[in-house]
Amino acid sequence: MRILAVDHGEKRIGLAISDSTATIANPLKVIEHVSRVIDAAQVADLAAQNQVELIVIGQSFDEEGRPNLAGRRAARFADALITQTQIPVVLWDESFSTQDARAARIELDVPRKKRAGHLDDLAATIILQSYLDHQIVDRKGTAKT
Repeated sequence: MRILAVDHGEKRIGLAISDSTATIANPLKVIEHVSRVIDAAQVADLAAQNQVELIVIGQSFDEEGRPNLAGRRAARFADALITQTQIPVVLWDESFSTQDARAARIELDVPRKKRAGHLDDLAATIILQSYLDHQIVDRKGTAKT
């Protein structure tokens, strides 16, 4: 089962895809934001091309657990995507995914000059891996080691 993750941003949309066993997340691509409808159509098309069976959209929350502005935008994008595809769409807590992506680049000793630029596909990968790891825990009933 392949799963596609979406890190929805104001300027760019990061995409990541799982392997066929839904165990490992990998960056797929970044698309530039055009409009909600066009963006949703592009994501739906990529999902179909990659034989995806589930789409996970990252959603952020405020300190009180309510969707913040970016989280509400992600929910509206999810609604638009649902009208473009028959593939199930779920929202997933993306808290700190961009910060985690930034930290991952530092841990990998990526030179400062090469760390600049977008992190959207890496953030999508982190969102997807978080989702996949949670599903493994749910299936096994214990934490993944």
